[in-house]
Amino acid sequence: MTLIARTRARGVETLALDSPHNRNALSAALVGELASCLADCAKDDTVRAIVLTHTGNTFSAGADLKDPPDPETLVGLLRQIVELDKPVVARVTGHVRAGGLGLLAACDIAAASTESTFAFTEVRIGVAPAVISLTLLPRTDPRALARHYLTGERFDAAEAARTGLVTAAGDDVDAVLEPILDGLRRAAPEALAETKRLLTAKVLETFDRDAADLTALSARLFASPHAREGMTAFLERRDPSWVM
Repeated sequence: MTLIARTRARGVETLALDSPHNRNALSAALVGELASCLADCAKDDTVRAIVLTHTGNTFSAGADLKDPPDPETLVGLLRQIVELDKPVVARVTGHVRAGGLGLLAACDIAAASTESTFAFTEVRIGVAPAVISLTLLPRTDPRALARHYLTGERFDAAEAARTGLVTAAGDDVDAVLEPILDGLRRAAPEALAETKRLLTAKVLETFDRDAADLTALSARLFASPHAREGMTAFLERRDPSWVM
């Protein structure tokens, strides 16, 4: 079953996460297929930019708890987006949770509709937003990130834009994206590639320095008793034992 829907319009390739039955959770299969699609785009000189979007009402619910990707594989996908020599633009019209936010932050530009919501829910299931910090910490407001990481609160598109998680938000996300995509279509491909390298240099330094440690942390936390309790409680739709 195909998990990524692909369309093309005037040099912009749209990749839509298309696994609505599990709210586009980052399963091993979806991560692998998305990586393959991105690799295809990287080799195609007729692709000027990539829009990453979704079907259904959820951009991504985070890691698939029933079929999670290997942490190193997820790191590889996030780095692939950052290193790709073509701009990747996120288009969000629904909810984004946990690992989905790392995917969002890996993109060069992100636009969200005002109906979108966001939450770092990791602490509520007994883990931490470890691997996704590779893209989030260099690009978002640290004080706001501290609150949202530590509490798991849900927040809206205006807050996401204020903190740098998304570039812009509006009632009509396609209207927000129209001038952005027009600008990318008018830009020289080589200039886009070199400009993206300037913008992502600090993010890639974070990968080089921290990827191994954060991957190990993620693996350790997901194997912990707290994570087992948190994930079981989530699947059973109850509060975990530590809730006061």
